[in-house]
Amino acid sequence: MDTLVFDIETQNFFTDAGVGRDNFEALKISVVGMYSYNQGKYFCFEESEMRAAADLFEGSSRIVGFSINRYDVPVLQAYFNRFKEGAKPDLWQKERVDLLKEIEMATGSRISLSKVAEANLGAGKDKKGAEAPELFRAGKIAELKEYCLKDVRLTKEIYDLYRKQGFLMVPERGTGKLLKIVFTTMAIPSARLF
Repeated sequence: MDTLVFDIETQNFFTDAGVGRDNFEALKISVVGMYSYNQGKYFCFEESEMRAAADLFEGSSRIVGFSINRYDVPVLQAYFNRFKEGAKPDLWQKERVDLLKEIEMATGSRISLSKVAEANLGAGKDKKGAEAPELFRAGKIAELKEYCLKDVRLTKEIYDLYRKQGFLMVPERGTGKLLKIVFTTMAIPSARLF
């Protein structure tokens, strides 16, 4: 079974008119970017291609992302649940590695993907997530896909780094002091601070 690193972008957000807080059913996907370890390549699917994305998810046993439990998985699962025919992957039943959740459990605070990437890879994001709906509305789909896939690449590189070395450096909230977070197992069920 495959391991997929993924990220989604949406056409709208909870603060948009008619959506409402935590109304995942009302969010519309613009693109889903992912990396397949089995295939060794990146993919980016538009909303009209959700069946192809679902097929990749169906063939995976582990999914990896940054804040996927709070956003990406609920939005995608709502899409998959609407399928009339074919496989409906249940993302909640997959082994999930949510890097932000694990960092939050270890440090007690949330941090951006960009800051984690800067601390561990030397480079962060060049855009903010709030810009993704604007890119979609402006019809800049190629730029939107590039943005989404950059997030996937950063997440994959962070995941690969933690698997290789067993720890990540995370800036402390408020001070910016780098904390070394040592993950005790491959699936990151617990972490220690040093």
